[in-house]
Amino acid sequence: MHPTIECWFEFGSNYSYLSLMRIEALALDAGVALRYRPFLLGPVFRELGWQSSPFAEQKEKGEYVWRDMSRRAAKYGIPFRRPSTFPRRALLPMRVALVGADQAWMGEYCRRIMLQNWAHDREIDDAAVVLEALLELVDDPHAVLAAAGTQEVKEALRAQTAKARALGIFGAPTFIVGGEMFWGDDRLEDALDYARRT
Repeated sequence: MHPTIECWFEFGSNYSYLSLMRIEALALDAGVALRYRPFLLGPVFRELGWQSSPFAEQKEKGEYVWRDMSRRAAKYGIPFRRPSTFPRRALLPMRVALVGADQAWMGEYCRRIMLQNWAHDREIDDAAVVLEALLELVDDPHAVLAAAGTQEVKEALRAQTAKARALGIFGAPTFIVGGEMFWGDDRLEDALDYARRT
């Protein structure tokens, strides 16, 4: 029985980018099972009283975070380019992530979508970009895209977002290990260490 880490994330989240580019390999090395939990940050932020990301609403925090992202990406050897739109709409790729959350292709799909946003500055809510990310990962990318557009998946993503709030999640990435919460890319290693020890 492997210890498990849940990764609650959003493609529009800059720090989720850094974590999703690293977490699959780190969890494998640690012998920790990984569960992807996509959710929408927008409704969470609005419930907390923000109309957008706090990095967009607070000038000083926003200026700091782009410098911090550059430093951390360089530390990890991950490409980073400040996107021309922030926060960027990511509803379609998030619905696809919900469809694929338990599939073997999920990790690579997440990395491809994140790179499109945070390294190549592309509009990831575009169906063509999502299809490109699914190429050679799934047998029928169009079928996956069609599944993501169903009412069932739309409602499931809303429900998952509501569950995130019920768990007390207020930002992304958030890692949950045995009921213990760790928030932020800089807590990923702490979360994995806790999973190993418990």
